[in-house]
Amino acid sequence: MNKDQFLCPNDGTPMRRDIRPVTLTYKGESITFDLAGWYCDKCGESVHVGRDLKDSDRMLNRLKTRVEGLLPPEEIRSIRRKLGLSQAEAGELVGGGPRAFQKYEAGDLLPSRAISSTLTLLNRDPGGLEILKTARMRLRHAS
Repeated sequence: MNKDQFLCPNDGTPMRRDIRPVTLTYKGESITFDLAGWYCDKCGESVHVGRDLKDSDRMLNRLKTRVEGLLPPEEIRSIRRKLGLSQAEAGELVGGGPRAFQKYEAGDLLPSRAISSTLTLLNRDPGGLEILKTARMRLRHAS
């Protein structure tokens, strides 16, 4: 057995690297997707590490955005680009901080309902961006 191979935690059988369908459920809604991992052919146990876990977390976040009515990563990216903002600028103006939009757009972090609502409004009326910029400038000058 090489250092990159796992033994099944249930029965000690060597596990095999494979891609298999996995179903996640959140508030009664489900999503099925292919997930890489180490799988035991004898008992069906699976072990997921590193990138496998990141992929699973991103799919769970995608399911949560759908169930909770939040904007998905690709829509957040599309709106930000339509507004002509960098990820850092969007984080400063809309909220979340300088790296928040990088995480929203990668699917690593769920946007809050407030972020989703603000982006939805800005998508419909991009002129609202000037209101946010003016408010931000006032806050800077007040401090």
